[in-house]
Amino acid sequence: MGEQRVSLLTNKKKMQKFVKSLLADVKALEYMLENEWFESGITRIGAEQEMVMVEKGTYKPACIAMEALDKMKEYEWVETELAKFNLETNLTPRVFKGSCFSDLEKENSDKLNKISKVLETLDTDLVLTGILPTLRKYHLDMDNLTPKKRYRALMEAMRQQLIGQAFELRLVGIDELLVKHDSPLLEACNTSFQVHLQVEPKDFVKMYNIAQVLAAPTMAIAANSPIVFGKRLWHESRIALFQQSLDTRTTHEHMRERSPRVSFGNDWLHESIMEIYKEDISRFRVLISSDVEENSLAMIEEGKVPKLRALQVHNSTVYRWNRPCYGISENGKPHLRIENRVLASGPTVVDEVANACFWLGAMIGMSNEVDDIRELISFADARDNFGKAAKIGIDSTFNWFDDQKIGACDLIVKHLIPLSRKGLKSMKVHKRDIDKYLGIIEARAKKHMNGARWILRSYTAMMEETTPDEALVALTSAIIENQKSNIPIHKWKEATIDDLKEYKPTNLKVSEFMITDLFTVQKEDILELVTEMMNWKNLHYTPVEDTKGKLVGLISANDILKFLSKKRKSKKSYTVEDVMISNPITITENESVFEAMRLMRKKNVGCLPVVQNDELIGLITESDFLRITGRLLERLELNS
Repeated sequence: MGEQRVSLLTNKKKMQKFVKSLLADVKALEYMLENEWFESGITRIGAEQEMVMVEKGTYKPACIAMEALDKMKEYEWVETELAKFNLETNLTPRVFKGSCFSDLEKENSDKLNKISKVLETLDTDLVLTGILPTLRKYHLDMDNLTPKKRYRALMEAMRQQLIGQAFELRLVGIDELLVKHDSPLLEACNTSFQVHLQVEPKDFVKMYNIAQVLAAPTMAIAANSPIVFGKRLWHESRIALFQQSLDTRTTHEHMRERSPRVSFGNDWLHESIMEIYKEDISRFRVLISSDVEENSLAMIEEGKVPKLRALQVHNSTVYRWNRPCYGISENGKPHLRIENRVLASGPTVVDEVANACFWLGAMIGMSNEVDDIRELISFADARDNFGKAAKIGIDSTFNWFDDQKIGACDLIVKHLIPLSRKGLKSMKVHKRDIDKYLGIIEARAKKHMNGARWILRSYTAMMEETTPDEALVALTSAIIENQKSNIPIHKWKEATIDDLKEYKPTNLKVSEFMITDLFTVQKEDILELVTEMMNWKNLHYTPVEDTKGKLVGLISANDILKFLSKKRKSKKSYTVEDVMISNPITITENESVFEAMRLMRKKNVGCLPVVQNDELIGLITESDFLRITGRLLERLELNS
């Protein structure tokens, strides 16, 4: 989406003109490949760094991208991303040799430090994380879309392609997330560290297939995105979240297959990079257009290298986890790259560079030792491994070469690190860089610790002590502090509530605070069942709903006791309907917690059902507020 001049296709003539440019670009690319126009004899690497901005104190998303960029006009290397709470930097392409990785780390750290100094003036921190723990569904409202024409065009185009009624997320890990959303802005949850490897055309097929095989172990050791909206899901939830956020399909009674625009792919590459471009054009409709001024075929006839703008715009709307890229080097010659999109942002800059070093070294090392990887492992196993790595990360067991079954850590330590080391040596990378960055990967594997496991262990432990929101805030606070010291993840201490010196629930919404795992009854249920259930689960309040989930009442333990004390001599069997409050006071999820507290005091009630279009979606009780108050008092005592 780097192409600025893009727009929604609004009429047939505009679409037809763009498609003609797209087909011309395909022919131009084929001609350049066949006639060896491409740069050779040099290998470069590059990267893109995505990040999230959070408010100091609350650690919630700070939607200030445009204000921040206005203060960074001299920094040409920083730019917008899809949401107002994201930024992205482009790191300098460099020759794959010598001190390239330590240089990459220094450049990235320097640029992030410059951004951080600007954000300080806006009372904002930056976070490197695959998915921000404190991110909530309401942060993904279209009001938080970055106000750029190309983003609006993409969102509208995706919405027009939607077959069902809404975009849906369905992920199951430790917890479960089943939720609908009205826009594909869910994509903005994801932040990554994208790594590029320049590849010569004659080697592209071989190298791309190797990249497909290495995607799983690389993601397993680097996973850093296990929490979405407070739910513990896949170790690299970005994979499912990204696919589902842009998935326009819906369920049908028939078995017709439709491919998602985000995918691992359907087969090996066999002959040429053109297979990918042709499949993506054939399979996926053009969503947006660009004001293409160049005539790529005419330029070819004149001996000039075209930018292939139409092809690049379409390629930017089809999201392969290993994406082919076309570019033009500073010397004016075209080149091809493989963009690795599986790596999450963070946990630290040094971790990110270690991930890049490991993957790039393994790419070269494997290409030096394997003629055709398709002879050693099936595509089905490569794709299956990818799914396993996304779900359970470092705990995965892979189907490897010659049908070997091997755990992720053993595969990395015994096979892939030595292979990566050989590859890096063959590229004449400095030994100190090799030892430093591969040493981080090895330590991670031996300690069985990456970002995802650290987050899951820390969050799960804190959940025993406090509310989910405070645990997520403490987790984010600890991530920021560890990132500032650039300590690799395997050396981080587990996060605790004590890492949060200050907690400001001033902007807390009901949706972030309410209980969603509810025990409910229906009005026909007998009171004996309700009293036993409330006793078993230590409940003071129980919502009453109908068969469709609509709230029809509320029953409290106190009301039951009062009712039964009056009817103790009666032998009649009573039901919930005899006792319940028929029109309970309710609140919506977008109200503030302080509004909920005010309403409870004003109406003298100890419980508020949370409803959306009369549907019961959560519950807030006075005991929930006591937990927050207790933690705040403890913190005041510690700081006094």
